[in-house]
Amino acid sequence: MVNLRKNGSAAIQLDRLTKKFRDYHAVNNLSLEVNGGEIFGFLGLNGAGKSTTIKMMLSLLKPSSGNIYMLGNKVDSGTHKLWEQVGYLEEATYYPGLTVIENLDIACRMQMISDRQSITRVIQKLGLEAHKNKKAKNLSLGNKQRLGLAKAMIHNPKILILDEPINGLDPAGVVEIRQMLFDLSKNFGVTVFISSHQLEELSKLVDRIGIIHEGRLIQEIKMAHLEQSLQKHLVLDGHDKNAMEHILTEHGYSYEENTDGRLLLFEGSATEKPERLAELLVRFGQPPTQLNIVTEDLEGYFLRIIQSTRRIHE
Repeated sequence: MVNLRKNGSAAIQLDRLTKKFRDYHAVNNLSLEVNGGEIFGFLGLNGAGKSTTIKMMLSLLKPSSGNIYMLGNKVDSGTHKLWEQVGYLEEATYYPGLTVIENLDIACRMQMISDRQSITRVIQKLGLEAHKNKKAKNLSLGNKQRLGLAKAMIHNPKILILDEPINGLDPAGVVEIRQMLFDLSKNFGVTVFISSHQLEELSKLVDRIGIIHEGRLIQEIKMAHLEQSLQKHLVLDGHDKNAMEHILTEHGYSYEENTDGRLLLFEGSATEKPERLAELLVRFGQPPTQLNIVTEDLEGYFLRIIQSTRRIHE
């Protein structure tokens, strides 16, 4: 077994991973690495290949080609000991007629965990104390998701693989799960691989994201660097639009007009020094009634990256 240190060698490696269903590539030549103790966000639209990738990582689907390594071990149908160190939530599965405690007791038995306090600990960690004697079928959607997470975490795994883990949670529950995953990663060195289509929420949690589209990994970026990649534009309005346009053209500014008649400027000369543009317009007798910088939101960034990829392949 490879001894992985936080931020050391890769805890998860996907090497040219491909899955074909006849002529359809659900996953196409996908390679990435996730370091020990890292929280990695795996992002894509529905049908992009996220769940197929996770099924292969969990040995539920056999790759058409390529390899998967976790904790230094190649993942295949014979890697039984590996699952003692990997927890996963693909979807919240449970026995509906059994209580939360009974469901977790079965999970303990399947993991051959002898410490019965592990059930109490994971119930407390996920805020299920008030629901521990309820039958799973009577839980809210959010608490069913918590139960699924509890089953994934009950054996204190070194790797957590989570497919849409915050589905159905209310805002307070989302914050609790985020804080718990932060704690597992930063204080216990647990590697967390999260698949989602919710970039806004992922951005508050992950160290790095990989964007998958039509089975291909189209971008990897650290969240610390994402701010620099967001596009900015300047929105400009005034009483005499024609006069403003003439001033902009005469002084080398390019602009577009949006649907409500306001002017949009995308060049760095405008977005980085808006005060110079304001001074220019005032000097020529056309003070702006609106002049503000708009930064692209994360969803806009995500869709822009996907659209640019589509144009390249068309």
